[in-house]
Amino acid sequence: MYQSLKALINKALAIECFLEKPKDKKFGHFALPTFSLAKNLKKNPQEIAREFGETLQSLPQIASVNVVGGYVNFSVSDGFLQECAKDFLAPKSPKNTKERILLEYVSANPTGPLHIGHARGAIFGDCLVRLGIYLGFEVVSEYYINDAGAQIENLGKSIYIAGRHLYFGESYEMPEGCYKGEYILELAKEAKETFGQECFEAEKNIFCLSVFGKDKMLEEIQENLAQIGIVFDNFVSEKALFKEWDSTLEQLQRGNGVYELEQKLWIKSSEYGDEKDRVIVRENGEPTYLAGDIIYHRDKFQRSFDRCINIWGADHHGYIARIKAAIEFLGYDSKKLEVLLSQMVALLKGGETYKMSKRAGNFILLKDVAQEVGSDALRLTFLSKKADTHLEFDVEDLKKQDSSNPVYYINYAHARIHTLFEKSHQDFESFQGESLEGINESLRDLLVLALSFHKVLEDAFYQRAPQKVVEYLRMLSSEFHHFYNEEKILHTENEKQILSVLKIVAQAIFQGLELLGIQAKTKM
Repeated sequence: MYQSLKALINKALAIECFLEKPKDKKFGHFALPTFSLAKNLKKNPQEIAREFGETLQSLPQIASVNVVGGYVNFSVSDGFLQECAKDFLAPKSPKNTKERILLEYVSANPTGPLHIGHARGAIFGDCLVRLGIYLGFEVVSEYYINDAGAQIENLGKSIYIAGRHLYFGESYEMPEGCYKGEYILELAKEAKETFGQECFEAEKNIFCLSVFGKDKMLEEIQENLAQIGIVFDNFVSEKALFKEWDSTLEQLQRGNGVYELEQKLWIKSSEYGDEKDRVIVRENGEPTYLAGDIIYHRDKFQRSFDRCINIWGADHHGYIARIKAAIEFLGYDSKKLEVLLSQMVALLKGGETYKMSKRAGNFILLKDVAQEVGSDALRLTFLSKKADTHLEFDVEDLKKQDSSNPVYYINYAHARIHTLFEKSHQDFESFQGESLEGINESLRDLLVLALSFHKVLEDAFYQRAPQKVVEYLRMLSSEFHHFYNEEKILHTENEKQILSVLKIVAQAIFQGLELLGIQAKTKM
């Protein structure tokens, strides 16, 4: 509705305008501010608003106009709403005609199970993928596997030490950098079943145990993600990409991006906003962790995406400048890389700090929380605030079956509408509805809000703000519940007219929840 209306008004006024929602709905459905146009049109905003108001009043799609200061407030006609409602319910098959986007997220080291902090970035990324595809973008989701370097070797050492403890009675003291928790003992037991006890007899087997542990952890990570409805298009191995290191380094050298000092190789990242230059090759000739990320981002840009989006933990903020510097030295446009940050979460249970998992050692496992509150409640909660802001919630609140639980509240609105259709003996799917001419004000306001759905989705995606979808669904559900409690619906003269609007409300809730990764309920 918003885009159709905006195109109509832009054509009528012969100028690019911006529409917003009035602070008070008594002024109308939309407001057109004129302040930013004053300089170009060389008129004061009040004069522009009066002239625009006269033009809009002549359009058949506009029911009423109310000029207040520099604002043109207006309401749309029932006929226009009828056309928008028809279009809203029409089957759609969007084609990928916009940007090709590579969206990388989670990318947790495969050295242990996913904790609840990983879940926030995972759900945020998955929702952006869904929104982008729905809006016609070609979005590819990708998980970067950090399977090279010390962390994978330390996983193998940890499994080896656990095996020596279990089968040879040795101490279970882990050196610095190794991993603790019951899952390491589980991996040692699985390694014994796969390779036999002899795999713990000599340190030369640590490499084999590293690969085994990494593969097992990656399987578990994929299972954990699937538990909350997340499946990736691609998995890219850091280890496999390292064969491109020599050619990557040559490309950096051609871009005058590196220099040698103190027997180390440095990238000139300070030239692009980093606080200092960074080592990419150590004295022993071994590439650093940063080198692996440089190779990976070169690989991304070689695949000719229009945009690359990374979702990283907030503690990686300082890492952005050095990666963007590398991209520039490689000869690519770093503006095509967008980095979004995801904050950690604080979890409570009954007002107390949520208990850490013995299995993980010192983390709250994603799997445990998802099993306790369900994927739907977890997803909606994690999407309820901007990803880069602090989030604290109590799992007990998410178990409540009342209006204090947002996923219950929104689902209840959807289920209530389906129940109304059942009681009216109308089939929801095949119901065609009837004319919306002459609908009352409260029903019209509800319809306008429901038809704002696509504008909300666009704002949510372009601003990388899925919380806008959550806010919208809560507002739409609230308006519906209010209407339900205030108005008689069944066995009235305008029952079918009301149901026509409620079908659109239900469709917006259904599609909105689906884009959040939640299946709407038709019965509660």
